[in-house]
Amino acid sequence: MTDAATNAMRVLYFTRPMEQSFLDVLDKDGGFVIERKHLTDPEDALFEALNDTHVYSISSAKDELPRQFWGEKALFDRCPNILMLSTYGAGYDVCDLEAATAAGVAVVNQAGGNKEGVAEHALAMMLTVAKRIMPADQAVRRGGITERDVFKGVELKDKTVGIIGIGHVGGRLAELCKGLFNCRIVAFDPLLTKEEIAAKGAEKYDSLHEMVAQADFVSLNCPLIPTTRGMVDKSVFDAMKDGAIYVATARGYIHVEDALVEALKSGKLYGAGIDVFDIEPPPTDHELLKLDNVIVSPHTAGITKESRSNIAKIAAEQLVEVRNGKRPPRLLNPEVWPKFQERFETIFGVRPDS
Repeated sequence: MTDAATNAMRVLYFTRPMEQSFLDVLDKDGGFVIERKHLTDPEDALFEALNDTHVYSISSAKDELPRQFWGEKALFDRCPNILMLSTYGAGYDVCDLEAATAAGVAVVNQAGGNKEGVAEHALAMMLTVAKRIMPADQAVRRGGITERDVFKGVELKDKTVGIIGIGHVGGRLAELCKGLFNCRIVAFDPLLTKEEIAAKGAEKYDSLHEMVAQADFVSLNCPLIPTTRGMVDKSVFDAMKDGAIYVATARGYIHVEDALVEALKSGKLYGAGIDVFDIEPPPTDHELLKLDNVIVSPHTAGITKESRSNIAKIAAEQLVEVRNGKRPPRLLNPEVWPKFQERFETIFGVRPDS
């Protein structure tokens, strides 16, 4: 441990009890003070606490966190002593990276920590839609079934699976589909090279429209960033195979919900599995909830006992690395580092590694 450990790094989080794996790692290091506040506390007191903290452990759930507590310019202006934002999960759409960089605030996420949970959920949705399990379940509960063929499904084996964003989750989903079901995997991911995508067992397509035209199943697994907002629009759904199955376990606002509803109602798509919505939870009169070829879940793909514990452990380990003068492996705004080094040195008396 460096000399910086003589001063404690203060960590603050809101409301949700922190996983024990997070607390254990930081307790073992010994260089941290952890404070929990509740969003029901007086707002002025919350901002005062935030201004006294070094690391704001920020929720990745945009609709659970009031806007004034998002990692944006207004927060940094009001709480200029915040040194770092650390998300609860992989998502970081509550963080304005440009504003954080300008303020000298490092932003890290926990990408990969829940990849197994999300990939398994995506696969479960693919199979559930393909085999028409939900309509069959509901029909059995209602009673009076006379014709089983109305629940005739399709199989995943030997099909083509298209993955939009083949990072941690998409790569694991590709591994599962290829290994268990002998699927051909095609992928669209501008951030990865042809060779990197090939190493994940997939074929790279530079055009999203051309990629989805190949696929019997399409899975959305990319982050919500300016270039992906609204990316899966009507033209993309029109380009999909007739009878394709679409699954989204990434973030709302990446696909255009009205366009998805149209593709489902028209029969263009066989069905869909949706874990994420523009507004979460969706209103009970949402058009997607009226369709019997759609299954939904309330953004729970990554909520497993194992994923939560793993994400918390990764988050704590990153903080320990930073606390001990190292650059974190999941730094989302690397251009902030020179300014962050200066701010860190002012507070803790040592300059982190370059």
